Amino acid sequence: MSTHHSEKKYNIWIWILSIAVPLLVAVLFNYRIEGVDRLGFLPPIYASINALTAVLLVIAVVMIKRGKRKTHERIMKTCILLSVLFLAMYVAYHMTADETKFGGEGASRMIYFFVLISHIFLSIGVIPFVLITYVRAITGNFERHKRIARITFPIWLYVAITGVIVYLMISPYY
Repeated sequence: MSTHHSEKKYNIWIWILSIAVPLLVAVLFNYRIEGVDRLGFLPPIYASINALTAVLLVIAVVMIKRGKRKTHERIMKTCILLSVLFLAMYVAYHMTADETKFGGEGASRMIYFFVLISHIFLSIGVIPFVLITYVRAITGNFERHKRIARITFPIWLYVAITGVIVYLMISPYY
């Protein structure tokens, strides 16, 4: 079986997850769990997970450039796991807490909303890129993996870093 053929069998799952995850998050955001204490301890934890993901993404690139493929692979799997963990905590927090309004004014308000909106859109958009990049690696299609990773990496890194920035900007208003 060619690598392209084995890659194709994953495509349906990539698109299902790329559509289902943002839709599920949107639905769960509008659902409140009553009787559960507000999970107010989670935001600094999931912001730290974003920071760790950003650091690990950079280390993973350094590792692959040094020819340490197995280390790169382990780090990237960790980054995917951290992203799933972040999403679970983020949704759990928002299902138990009232929305926090950003209280800044003027330029800081404009910057906050620019960073937040770009973060949200790119966090949705990066899902298929991460999945396609991962599938190309696990199916051994390293040339195509490398080509899409050059697109995936900066988007994913931006999402991880801006997640921390959004947290730092809104944390005084929790």
